Amino acid sequence: MPNIPVPTRPRQMLQRRAFAIVASQYNQEYVKGLVDHATRELNVISPGVAVTVFEVPGAFEIPIIVQEIAARGGIEAIIALGVIIRGETQHADLIGEAVTNALLDAGLRYRIPVIHEVLLLSNEEQAKARCLDEELNRGTEAARIAVKMAQAVSDFKNR
Repeated sequence: MPNIPVPTRPRQMLQRRAFAIVASQYNQEYVKGLVDHATRELNVISPGVAVTVFEVPGAFEIPIIVQEIAARGGIEAIIALGVIIRGETQHADLIGEAVTNALLDAGLRYRIPVIHEVLLLSNEEQAKARCLDEELNRGTEAARIAVKMAQAVSDFKNR
């Protein structure tokens, strides 16, 4: 795997933060790896953080719950986690594109950071590397980006 820079860990925050994770149950072993890494990293960055995990059947169902959470408010960022593995048809690509567009739309509509880590992968080897690996884990990256974006939005609103 090429040397890909991982986002650096933000400075530790002492104020209480609230984040939501919306995770697909499909390809559960890999998604659980993402959720576990994201939750652990959020707890390291912000001790006492409130992390609520919502599970949905598959990647296609993630955006509706993201939108409901965003509409309700009270969350500083939402992390969308899922794994789509390509097969012999275009189905995975169509799901990936639909999810991407819906997550972008929800974040813009409700002005909340939505961190998109619904991974569209070619095979299980890629899934293992990105979801179960300790060094290059997209769950860890998602948590770091969520914290940085929550802080950036907060800083902007307080200007």
